[in-house]
Amino acid sequence: MRAGLLGTKVGMTRVLGDQGVVEPVTVVKAGPCTVLQVKNEEKDGYLALQLGFDDAKPHRSTKPMIGHSGKAGVGPKRFIREIRLAQEAQHEPGDVLTVEQFADGKVRYVDVTGVTKGRGFSGVMKRHGFGGLPASHGVERKHRSAGSIAGHADAGKSRGIKKGKRMAGQQGDDRVTMSSLELIKVDVENDLLLIRGSVPGPNGALLMVRQSKKKG
Repeated sequence: MRAGLLGTKVGMTRVLGDQGVVEPVTVVKAGPCTVLQVKNEEKDGYLALQLGFDDAKPHRSTKPMIGHSGKAGVGPKRFIREIRLAQEAQHEPGDVLTVEQFADGKVRYVDVTGVTKGRGFSGVMKRHGFGGLPASHGVERKHRSAGSIAGHADAGKSRGIKKGKRMAGQQGDDRVTMSSLELIKVDVENDLLLIRGSVPGPNGALLMVRQSKKKG
């Protein structure tokens, strides 16, 4: 089973590495997570563990979710996600998973999934790093525009713009996975993971931390 937990982003700090080099790390409070459901191929068509994190008040949840969580002997959860498995899990509904599964030294790299900060409607210079139009004489109040887009249509086929054309629009608020981040330290007593580099979202954002698929 690939190790995986749900948690929240605490913030960034720095630690001193073994070689005396300062490492920028993100502190993630991961778990404890409760196993709400164990899915199998016979009933569900695939293998997975459904985890719940952070207790929610019953009046902020729904009756179906209260009943679903009640089968595992716990109250409703605020954050629920599934972790796919390659083989059948050795867990039962109601089991609690903690950062101890990362503390055995076998997990060196993790994939962190979260939602990036939403920055609203943004122009092409802020959103895509465009250089803008010349600021010399002859350019009137168009310095930060995208420029002409007519040449990007499918010539002779349609009047539409090709899919993927970089234009102004919503920036951020996307589900993003940062892969192969190095796990620097595991604090079992305080349920903390220290991960090298930055992860998606603001402080307090909900995150999914899993053992890396590509590395380690």
